[in-house]
Amino acid sequence: MTTSRPLTVLMSFPRPRATTNPYIVQLHDALTGLPDVQVLSFSYRAAFTRRIDLFHAHWPESLISGRSRPKDAVRQALYLLLLARLALTRSPIVRTLHNIGLPTGLSRTQRLLLRLTERRTRAVIVLNPLTPVRPGLPVARIAHGHYRDWFAPFPRPATVPGRITYAGWVRRYKGVDDLVAAFVATEDADLSLRVCGHPSSVELGTGLQSLAAADPRVGLCLRHLDDGELVAELAAAELVVLPYRFMHNSGASLAALSVGTPVLVPDNPVNRLLAAEVGAGWVHLFDDTLTPQTLTSTLAAVRAAPPGAAPDLSARSWEGAGDAHRRLYRVALGRPAQPGGEP
Repeated sequence: MTTSRPLTVLMSFPRPRATTNPYIVQLHDALTGLPDVQVLSFSYRAAFTRRIDLFHAHWPESLISGRSRPKDAVRQALYLLLLARLALTRSPIVRTLHNIGLPTGLSRTQRLLLRLTERRTRAVIVLNPLTPVRPGLPVARIAHGHYRDWFAPFPRPATVPGRITYAGWVRRYKGVDDLVAAFVATEDADLSLRVCGHPSSVELGTGLQSLAAADPRVGLCLRHLDDGELVAELAAAELVVLPYRFMHNSGASLAALSVGTPVLVPDNPVNRLLAAEVGAGWVHLFDDTLTPQTLTSTLAAVRAAPPGAAPDLSARSWEGAGDAHRRLYRVALGRPAQPGGEP
C-alpha cells in the first residue's frame, strides 16, 4: 500500500446534518482538516464502490437496526456484505468504544454481527482510562472533547433560581422518569423542572407526560432541540441532572459543563475522575436511586459553595484530536512510524 495518497477512512456516521451530535461534527472537522486523510461519510454506495483503507465504527448497532423487521433484514444483509468486503480487501476496523458491552434488546442476528465487528477490530479508541479493552489490541485514549467553541455563538439567558434541567435524548436507560418522579415528590414551590429531548418511544414520552401532569412546576419539551435552544436550556438551569441508570461516557455532562452549569450524575469511577478533573463544585454525585432529598440537598450544596468561574476542560480541547486519530489509524494499518518515532 503506497503512502503517497491520502489515507481513506470510511466513517460509520453519515454526512453531518443539523441534528448530528456535535461530537461527531467536531471529529469530522478535525479529520477533514488533515491533508493526508480523506474522510468518507457513511453510505453503502461509498462502502461498496470506493477504495477504503479502514472503517472507523462508533455506534455500529445503528447500522443494523431499522424501524421495521423488513428494514432490519435489509440493513443487516448490507452490513454483513460490508464486513465481507472489508475482510476481502484486508481493510481493518477501528472502534471508538463509547459504551461497555453490547446494547440491550438486540436480536440474535444483531448480536452476531456486532461480535463479527469486534473480531475484525484491529485498534480501539477509548474516551476514558477505565474502559475495558480486549487484550492485545492497540489502544489510544482520546478524551471526549468539550463543546465550548461549538456553543460560543449562542446567547445565554440568566440562570433561573431553582431551575433543574434534563436535556438530551430521552431513552429508557437514562432514567428520566426517575427524575420526574423524584422532582414531583419535592415540596418547594420555588423549584422548577425542565425535561428537554426527543423520546426514543411513544410509550416513554406518554409515561413522562403522565408523571408530570399533576405538577405545574414541570415543563416538558419532548422534541429535538437545536444547538441554540440547548444552550439556552442549559444556561438557564441552576443544576443539570442526568439520572442515568448506567453511565460510562456522557457527552451530556460535557455539554452542561461547557455552558458553565453544574451537573448531578451517578456516582461511579468515571464520574469521580471527571469531578476531580474539572474542579470542585462542578460535578455532584448521587448513589443508586435518585430521591427528592438528593435534588434539594444538591441544589443547596451548589448555592452554599458555588463553583469557580468555569470548569477546567483544558484536557478536552479538540486541538490535536485529528492527529491522535491519524496515529492510531496508521497503527491499525501497520504503517511505518512517522519522523520522530510517532506511529
